[in-house]
Amino acid sequence: MKFYENRGRKSPVVAYEFAEDSITIKFIDGSVYLYTYENAGNANVEQMKKYAVIGHGLNGFLTRFLKKGAGEKIEPD
Repeated sequence: MKFYENRGRKSPVVAYEFAEDSITIKFIDGSVYLYTYENAGNANVEQMKKYAVIGHGLNGFLTRFLKKGAGEKIEPD
């Protein structure tokens, strides 16, 4: 996983990883969620990827635009 820059210094996101049709996000509490085209929507996943790369806005996007339960909690490797 790549380190999330967290430019705003308030995000609970610490790392992320891309696949063609998904993004996996790790949070400060150790939880890991998988957001796919299927469970979050194509446009939402692509927007999350953009926020991840710039290191700002990812958690805000998650809390504002994704309904609760839009990701799949997974066990970290």
